[in-house]
Amino acid sequence: MSLIFSAADMLPKIRLFEYQEESMKGETIAAISTAVSSSGIGIVRISGDQAFEIADRVYRSPKGKKKLSEQQSHTVHYGYICDGDEVLDEVLVVLMRAPRSFTAEDTVEIDCHGGVFAMQRVLETVLKNGAEIAEPGEFTKRAFLNGRMDLSQAEAVMDVIQAKNEYALRSSMDQLKGSVQKAIREIREKLIYHIAYIESALDDPEHISLDGYPQELLEVVDKEQQKVKRLLKSSSDGKMIQEGIQTVILGKPNAGKSSLLNLLIGENRAIVTDIAGTTRDILEEYITLHGISLKIIDTAGIRETEDVVEKIGVGKAKQMAENADLILYVVDSSVPLDENDEEIISMLSGKKAIILYNKTDLKPVIRMDTLEEKTGHAVIPVSAKEETGITELEEKIKEMFFGGELSFNDEVYITNARHKAALEEADKSLDLVRNSIEMGMPEDFFSIDLMNAYENLGKILGESVGEDLVNEIFSKFCMGK
Repeated sequence: MSLIFSAADMLPKIRLFEYQEESMKGETIAAISTAVSSSGIGIVRISGDQAFEIADRVYRSPKGKKKLSEQQSHTVHYGYICDGDEVLDEVLVVLMRAPRSFTAEDTVEIDCHGGVFAMQRVLETVLKNGAEIAEPGEFTKRAFLNGRMDLSQAEAVMDVIQAKNEYALRSSMDQLKGSVQKAIREIREKLIYHIAYIESALDDPEHISLDGYPQELLEVVDKEQQKVKRLLKSSSDGKMIQEGIQTVILGKPNAGKSSLLNLLIGENRAIVTDIAGTTRDILEEYITLHGISLKIIDTAGIRETEDVVEKIGVGKAKQMAENADLILYVVDSSVPLDENDEEIISMLSGKKAIILYNKTDLKPVIRMDTLEEKTGHAVIPVSAKEETGITELEEKIKEMFFGGELSFNDEVYITNARHKAALEEADKSLDLVRNSIEMGMPEDFFSIDLMNAYENLGKILGESVGEDLVNEIFSKFCMGK
């Protein structure tokens, strides 16, 4: 079996693109790596073969004798950034020698004052002395190309920056630390072992027998496919963790939808009047409840109308409801249900929904148990006016979508649409392996589909993707990262 492992080790890693060699010719890049706004501290990062030499040209120590290129890695140095004889700023300079840096290249980070003009002057001086301006995401792209991280970890860098809530941050940090990488590598190791075994047996049938092997392989495929399906199952939760639960507020005019939105976001964002049909267009806001993000969408009241503009708004509301993760149906408890309510109730079929029994500060004419029976969904009494019922709503949402809690101990959440697509393709390939075994097909059919699954999983790690995709992924990063 040791021969089989050797064969697996010799399979090429496809991550090394033709453009990698060109992009690593020694070009040294620089950019501002903090927000370009007034702040206490700003960082200008330099990375590449000439990082220390360029730093020497712009840095002056208080005594004027220290050369940064002669200093040890992972040290901090006080001094000044100068453009010729002009002192631009008082700074701290952090030195990191390859490969012990974010990019795995020689890296210098200049901690200067955070004024926009001050940072720009420091960057301009660095560029004037030999650096090239970095493209968006180029530092992280170099970290990937230099083997510092795989593509799933590189994408997690941006997810950490864009995290909107506690769960999104924790999930992104887990991916940055390699949770997705570890899960995918474990599956791929099993697949490549059996690919190598089949190929070895086909090449040397006298010494390696395949008698009874298809049944053994079927058990392996079942086990590894379960892992793939578990990751795919997590993607619905993962998408909501990362992007927020798409939540549409429905109700007929004057039910209190906009008042509820204002209460949830904590400000008067939506216009609230006693005039029916005030809300005519879609209004979107992000809020965080118990660490979970909701993308709240307020919509026009559902009713029959001859007003052209309002009719368009009602149409949009119905369309948004079809694509919603969650519908909050706001019912005015002080007025009877009518045909508009019946239409909304029909829209709740097959959807996750919560019925908000609003205006509990007024005398009700609708019973809560009647609403629950008619809709088949949980009913929560609320009053946007008295600001009651919101805690119960928060708990209900958490219970509905995450079983009351999210676990980050052993669970890996797939939050990236690209990862999900690759897992789906791998799942299909494993289905084909199973079909070939059950149909008694020759063993070389097994290895073809096993290899397809292996390569699709490799796309997640960046071992089987092309230049265009990599460039597209990193182009979405912010400058300086």
